[in-house]
Amino acid sequence: MILANVSVNNLMNPIFQVLVLIGCCSSVFAADTVMQSRWADADPQLNTNPASTFWQGSQSVYIEMNAHGQVEPKYKTEVRTRWTRKNIYILFICPYEQLNLKPNPDTSAETNGLWNWDVAEAFIGSDFANIKRYKEFEISPRGEWVDLDIDLDRQHDDSGWKWNSGFEVSARIDQAAHVWYGAMKIPYASIDTRPAQVGNTLRINLFRCQGASPDRKYLAWQPPMRDSFHTPEKFGTLKLVK
Repeated sequence: MILANVSVNNLMNPIFQVLVLIGCCSSVFAADTVMQSRWADADPQLNTNPASTFWQGSQSVYIEMNAHGQVEPKYKTEVRTRWTRKNIYILFICPYEQLNLKPNPDTSAETNGLWNWDVAEAFIGSDFANIKRYKEFEISPRGEWVDLDIDLDRQHDDSGWKWNSGFEVSARIDQAAHVWYGAMKIPYASIDTRPAQVGNTLRINLFRCQGASPDRKYLAWQPPMRDSFHTPEKFGTLKLVK
């Protein structure tokens, strides 16, 4: 926030000071809704190591609030992202207490209903005119996955999970540290009709489902402020930067 041509009297005025504070806070809150994805020169082999050169070049945001905006510090989840001409990469770093895993996992095909167990999720849309259209990507601690084409105007049509983005996943569990890692490689063409380039913006929200009932946690980057994650008016922004 830039202050120019401000008199000393204005600076000493309590009302002016309050307005400045409000303006500064508004800027901070606005920044909290933007996630920057940093450019990578080449498409690497997908990995879940946050110390790798690839992931160290990224900027983090955090999934740390429940669906209604209360902070859940035990499950504060770090999320990093990068992009290339062909793909968007997302890494989830997920602390946990007790994993809630699907019996008999199958990583060779997508798992419809995967959200009933522990997952990390990214909802991404490029249509700012119709925010009810977006894509959903999920990964489990053991590398199960599902991708969905969401259209909230077709609420009774459950065929969205049959859509195939061609995205790839990698996951691992560090039992000693009680952290699991999940990485996604999402073809850019599956979420946007534009070529990937610096300055592109997308609509995005990030989520986690953690644990089993009755203590199951539903965590969000941008809290939907209701029980459903499918609240596109609460999404933040993903910006492609150099």
